Amino acid sequence: MVKLRLKRCGRKQRAIYRIVAIDVRSRREGRDLRKVGFYDPIKNQTYSNVPAILYFLEKGAQPTGTVHDISKKAEIFKELRLITRTLK
Repeated sequence: MVKLRLKRCGRKQRAIYRIVAIDVRSRREGRDLRKVGFYDPIKNQTYSNVPAILYFLEKGAQPTGTVHDISKKAEIFKELRLITRTLK
């Protein structure tokens, strides 16, 4: 199963997180399938590759709690609903 989760980057006391699509069995710093965004909690900045995130969500990827909250603020789930409504 694939999950969308955070991968820690940056230096000591200055963490930056990448949002990655990764296999569930991999560890946090393990090899990811694809980088789909980043999150800087210090500056409170977020960048999301929305088409890539929507692709993985449509394929059944599950976001972790934190990634779900970040995506909710970025209104990615609204776009997912719009796409699924237009396909029906």
